Amino acid sequence: MPKWVKTIVATLLLPACIGAVMALWRVIRASGSADTTWVPMLAGMACWAVVYLLLPKPMWVYVFGHELTHVVWTWVCGGRLKKFRVTSDGGHVVVTKTNFLIALAPYFFPFYAILVVGAFVTGRFFWNWQTYTVWFHLLLGAAYAFHVTLTGHILKTEQTDITQQGYLFSAVVIFLGNAGVLLLAIPLLAAQVNVLMALRWWLGCTVEVLQGMGRML
Repeated sequence: MPKWVKTIVATLLLPACIGAVMALWRVIRASGSADTTWVPMLAGMACWAVVYLLLPKPMWVYVFGHELTHVVWTWVCGGRLKKFRVTSDGGHVVVTKTNFLIALAPYFFPFYAILVVGAFVTGRFFWNWQTYTVWFHLLLGAAYAFHVTLTGHILKTEQTDITQQGYLFSAVVIFLGNAGVLLLAIPLLAAQVNVLMALRWWLGCTVEVLQGMGRML
């Protein structure tokens, strides 16, 4: 798809970005009483923030997760891995298939947070880890903060994944991807709003934005 077409698509998706912000705010407000979820998650985020600010950044660990995310999404899209290389200064994968999701997934798919969720779900199924829920939320908060802070850190330098897709298109896809992850994750974690309701709010808020734009025109 030519970059000019992607720019048009990204522009058309901007109302969905505004709608996502409005829907996220509604979901967070509706989930505000879930103290057993938010307190340990925020504590985990704070712990990672201290590590991020005071200690050397674990770039090899981040790059490994970044490149492995490319691989996972390649498999999801029906492609195969041919080469995998990781260093603390950067990484590189060679795959048999590519598209904008494969290229941009590491910027919105929190790989290590998903691993934490997978480990806890497995633990609950086989070993009854229900009593460790607080620790799960703590680690999940730290893992998500790890994703956000180090993704922001690498975005300070030019990323070929983004330049090849176009800046506006990449920004919109990354924003919508992150918003989508949160709109799915918060209802599942806080258990105050169901996922379908959150998605309906997103659709409704996007329609409100479009209607507002229509009245302005």
